[in-house]
Formats: sequence, structure tokens, C-alpha cells
Amino acid sequence: MADKEDPKKGKRSKGTSKEVCGYPLSIFFIVVNEFCERFSYYGMRAVLVLYFKYFLRWDDDLATSIYHTFVALCYLTPILGAIVADSWLGKFKTIIYLSIVYAIGQVAMAVSAIHDITDTDRDGTPDNMTFHVVLSMVGLLLIALGTGGIKPCVAAFGGDQFGDHQEKQRRTFFSVFYLCINGGSLLSTIITPILRAQNCGIYSKQKCYSLAFGVPAALMMVALVVFILGSGMYYKAKPQGNIMLDVCKCIGFAIKNRYRHRGNQYPKRKHWMDWAEEKYEKLLIAQIKMVLKVLFLYIPLPMFWTLFDQKGSRWTLQATTMNGDFGLLVIQPDQMQTVNPILILTLVPVMDSLIYPLIKKCGLNFTPLKRMTVGMILAALAFVCAAVVQLQIDKTLPVFPSASQVQLKLLNMGNKTVTVQLQDNEPAILAPAQVSDEYFVFDTDQITVLATAGSTTVHRGISFTKGKRQKLLLPLDLNKEWVQIDDLNSKPEEGNNAIRFVNGKNAEVNVSSAVANFGIIQPFHYSNYSLIKNGKVTFNLQSGSESCEYSRDFGFGSSFTFLIPNNLTFGQNCQEEITSAEDIKPNSVHMALQIPQYFFITAGEVMFSVTGLEFSYSQAPSNMKAVLQAGWLFTVAIGNFIVLIVAELAKLPKQWAEYVLFASLLVAVCIIFSIMAYFYTYIDPAEIEAQFKKVDDDDEDDKSKQQKAEIEMVKRDSVSSSEDDEKSK
Repeated sequence: MADKEDPKKGKRSKGTSKEVCGYPLSIFFIVVNEFCERFSYYGMRAVLVLYFKYFLRWDDDLATSIYHTFVALCYLTPILGAIVADSWLGKFKTIIYLSIVYAIGQVAMAVSAIHDITDTDRDGTPDNMTFHVVLSMVGLLLIALGTGGIKPCVAAFGGDQFGDHQEKQRRTFFSVFYLCINGGSLLSTIITPILRAQNCGIYSKQKCYSLAFGVPAALMMVALVVFILGSGMYYKAKPQGNIMLDVCKCIGFAIKNRYRHRGNQYPKRKHWMDWAEEKYEKLLIAQIKMVLKVLFLYIPLPMFWTLFDQKGSRWTLQATTMNGDFGLLVIQPDQMQTVNPILILTLVPVMDSLIYPLIKKCGLNFTPLKRMTVGMILAALAFVCAAVVQLQIDKTLPVFPSASQVQLKLLNMGNKTVTVQLQDNEPAILAPAQVSDEYFVFDTDQITVLATAGSTTVHRGISFTKGKRQKLLLPLDLNKEWVQIDDLNSKPEEGNNAIRFVNGKNAEVNVSSAVANFGIIQPFHYSNYSLIKNGKVTFNLQSGSESCEYSRDFGFGSSFTFLIPNNLTFGQNCQEEITSAEDIKPNSVHMALQIPQYFFITAGEVMFSVTGLEFSYSQAPSNMKAVLQAGWLFTVAIGNFIVLIVAELAKLPKQWAEYVLFASLLVAVCIIFSIMAYFYTYIDPAEIEAQFKKVDDDDEDDKSKQQKAEIEMVKRDSVSSSEDDEKSK
């Protein structure tokens, strides 16, 4: 099909782009652009909360707060983007300019995650954290402006490319467009956590957040380039003015006019919007009334998004304390978010083709508002599931000392059984190369210890630093120095295992492995902790010309101290002779237990979000669907702000209690929404608009008839006047 040009403007006319299989060629550039942009956004967002926690070293609450502030901004800026596109730049230029801003923000995030930039002492930790925080916050602000600003433009711009004769193709385009959103989300939440888990760096190897942010930045640049390449094929509609501004002006005038005429001497009107009749058309006022009726129903909706968007924050943090070993593959905590898009792609067709028709056959009137109510209940159930999982996790977590406590374990490095009497405790009997099973807890920073081995008895005072876990190493000769070493006061980060060795031999021992090198350990001394991933690790122990191997399978998030006993016999294998002290148990609650909560939240999303958009579209006047879309996105933003408010005000000490609180709040809001929905009357906006247009047409006809009658009267008067003049002559 030949391209047609508008001869007056020299621009492409609507629906005249080259076609491929009946579709405008231009929309293929738009579809690729959307896929890359969604990959960029969701890929960055998937690892964001872990970047806050492990790179910027923020606690869980601050990481959650900043995460939800960012998401809220992403859903506030679409209103700005729509106004700029419709009133000033047009959709095409708005997408171009804000995509550039978007890409700059993604690059800023990637640069902010390069630890070597400020790591002057080469220890793997940034020395100027302020630089990284400021740069990442600037990057997130630009991303929020970019992704939110183009959100209302891209789909609408794609729809503009179709002519009136391509209605079927337009509907297919929107289906493919939605598929690209979920496809980009799915792939990115699989790939970027894998990139994050890699080690990279110039001077020291750390988790590769820079690569996890860099790939989305590259995809955003690809999205921008692809969109620009299609520039010559696009139909670019000129800005026609933004209906949201007209709506706001009309509402503002009605409120102001009502306030001016608030006295009893003024007659009341049926609806407060009727006070705008002095300035605005009745059709516009009627359309705004329809919109306000739906927006009133939106008031309880933010609470759903309060729960829904915690998938990327609280649920991801919950997964860091779980076991991600699925046998054939190991799932990263941030990869669990992929369950959502997978279930979306599964549940949407199942609901539409099976569940809803089955309910209809049962004679039940499952209206859109009823579906949304059920969606809220399912989301609340998801958080009940999350609370149950959290209770199971809490049972496996170690109890670390408070600021006024000390925890102590005993390790016998000698060849004889040692009896240790700790202050205010029962005697502990330790066999050779044995460690006490549990930590002893003290509320003081100094205790007395009585140790007996054979005929040797030693009485000593031990000093502690409160708030710490420690291990007391009892040497072969109790009269020699007793060594106190600090144990970890928290779970190892990112599911790693913290491993160290204690040398009980009277000779140097070099300990190494393929994943960590512990170096040469002096007699009766210990190594530093090394972080090791899950899986089987073989350690090589070498002393002089002698060596042996020790293998161990590790899970997630454990801490071990391995004792090389004094009587160790070197050989090919020393598996049975190494003593292991499990200071922190590995994560034992499996990530698979999160699947039910993801199922319920996704089923709730399908019934709430998909149905809600459909309901809003059906109840919106023809020219105000964008207004309700903006209102819908605004509820998402408010929902994310509610996370901050509730989390800050509640200050609950247990995470499971916070989950229950959010579930309870949503149930309460759900009851309110169901009551509001019960009294809602469904309307047909097209029918109402047609009635007003008919009235206007009738008014026009009446005016036309009146004008004709007046003209006839003028003609008659003119004729009569002429006849009178003739007679007078």
C-alpha cells in the first residue's frame, strides 16, 4: 500500500503507514520499544530493594520506604506526562524527550552501583557512600519522571497509528501490547537477579549491582533508538488540549460558584456540579458527573495497591531468609517475583474462558464490582499466607543478644575432657575438640570461669563487650592464654554462608578452597570469616608437606566455625576428624512456601486490576476515559504512600504482625467498598450522552425554527410596508 501524505501539512495521514499483514508497519517499532522499556523498568525494580539493603547498607524499613516512594512517584508522573503530551508537545515528542530523561536516570543508577569509584582503600566497600546515595536518588527521580511520563502516551500513540478501517487490528495491537509488558517483566525479573548475583569489580569482587542496572540502562537506550527509527512512519497527531484541565476548571468553577451562592435566598440545585451551568455546557457537566461517580468508588482502592506492591519490597526481603534450592536450579530472592507475571499469563485466559463463564452458567450475577471485591479478599488472604510463612521463618532465626546481653560458646581445643563452671550456670562438660551446643547468656560484662582438665584447674575472670556473641577458645594447656573471638551478630547477607577455621594444632595450617582462601592460620589461632555460596565445597588443609581434604554441603545463611583438632592425622581425607560448630543455622524454610501468597495476590490482581480497568472504561464518557485512567494510576501512587504511613506509625516488632495488620486493613476497606458497590447503579455513558446531544439538536431545531419565523415576519413586514407605499402613491 502506497504511503499517503497530507498535502497541506506534509505529514503522514492517520492509518496510511505501510502495512504488514494488515497492520501499520509503524506499530512494530512501538511494540519493540514497549518491550525494551518494560524490561528496563522491571529489571531495575526487581533488584532495587536489595541494592538499598546490601549496597547502600540501609535497614529493611528504610529500604522499604524509599522503594515505595519511588513506585508512588512512578504512578504520579503519568498525570504530568498526559498534560504535557495533550496540551503542549504531543505524544511523539513527549515520548522522545522523557525517554532521554529515563535513559539518563538508568545510567545514573548503573554508575551509582560501581563500588570501585569511591573505594580508595580497595577493601570492597565504598568509602564515600554519600556519593552513591545522591547519584542513585537522582537516577530514581529521573526514572520516575521518564517511565511515568511516557506511560499514558505510548499505548495511545500506538492506537493513533490505526485508521478507522483497522478496528480489529487495533484491538489485537492492545492485546500484544499488554503481552509485551508482561513478557518484558517476566524476562527481566529472571535475568537481572542472575546478573546481580555475579561478582564483578576492578580492584575487588563484589555483587554486581552495576551490571544488574547496566543491562536495563542499555535496553532503555535500545528502546529509544528503535522508537526514533520509526519516526518517518508515524502518524503524529497535534496536541488537542487536555480534557483533565477542562474537567478541573469546570469542577473549580462549580465549587466557586456554589460558594458565592451559599445563602438561603438562592434556590438549591439537584447536584453541586449544576452550579457550573452558567459557564459550561450541560453535556460536559453530565460527563463530569459520571466520572465523579466512578472516582468516588476509587476512594477505597489504594489499600489494594498497598498490599500488592509489597511483592518487590517486604516479600523479597522475606525471601532472603529462605532456602532457594529447587534441586535443578537455585532461585535468587528477587527472582521469586517472576511467579507473578507467570501466573498473570496463566490466570487471565483461565479466568476469561473458564471461571467467569462457569459462574455465569451457575446463574450468578458476578458483576465487575463483585469481582473487584473478591480480588481484595484474595489479596488479604495472600498477606495471611505471608504472615504464616513469616512465623515459620521466625522459628528458625537465631536469637541474638540485646544491647545489655552477652552470648558465649565454649570450644575445647585440647585432647582432654574439660569441665567448665560458668558463673550462675550448671557445669558444662566438653569432650576433646568439642563445642558447647548452645550459647550461654549473661546480663553482665564480666564473669568468673572455673575450668578443670584432669588434675589442672584454672580460675579466671572474663570480660565482655555487651551486645556481642563470642566464643571462648580453651587451649590444650589451660594455664596458657584463653582466646575470645567474636561470632556474627546477624545472619550472613544475601543467603551466603560465613565460614572460618580455628587451628588447634601446634603447627601452621594453610586452608584453601576453590571459592575462598583462608590463608595460613597460626597455632591455636583462627581465620577471618569468608562468605561462601550454597553447595558443596571442598577445603584443602596443608601443614608442611602433609595435607588432607574436608568437604561440606552448605545451605543458605548459615555460620560455621571449623576446628582443626590437635590430634588431626593428615591423609587423603580428614572428613571425620574436623569438628564443626554451627553458630547460625541455615535457612530451612523453603521459598516454595511463598508460592501460595503469590498465587492469591496474582488472582486478586486479575480480578481487581483487569476488571477494574474494564469497569472504568465501560463507565467513562467517550472523551474522559483518560481522566479515569489517571485516577486509577493515582490510586496506585496513594497505595504506595500508605505503606510508608502504616509502617512508620505501627512500628510493629514482628514482621508477621505487620502482614496481619495490612490484611486486616484491606478486609475493613473491602467491607466499605462492597457497601459502596451495592448502591452503585451501572450506567451507559453513550446513551446519556446521546440524550444530551438529542436535547441540544432539538434546541438547535427550535432556534432554527424561531429564526425562520422571525425572518418570515420580517419579510411579511417588508412586503406589507411596500404595499402600503404603493397605495399611498
